Amino acid sequence: MAKRGKITIVEKLCKGCAICVRFCPKQVLEMKKFKVHIKSADACIACAMCELRCPDFAISVEAEQ
Repeated sequence: MAKRGKITIVEKLCKGCAICVRFCPKQVLEMKKFKVHIKSADACIACAMCELRCPDFAISVEAEQ
């Protein structure tokens, strides 16, 4: 079974830089009204690139089995 991730976004910490969207290899995230939102949660592979690249610590990824 493929590894999946549970993404948590703290919207009030997001400044809308979209770095997370650009680094996501599965296009899980998208920008709406200058804030990041989850577009396709089922596609998340728990790589945590969004979490690692977020300069404001607005995203966390938890690996699920």
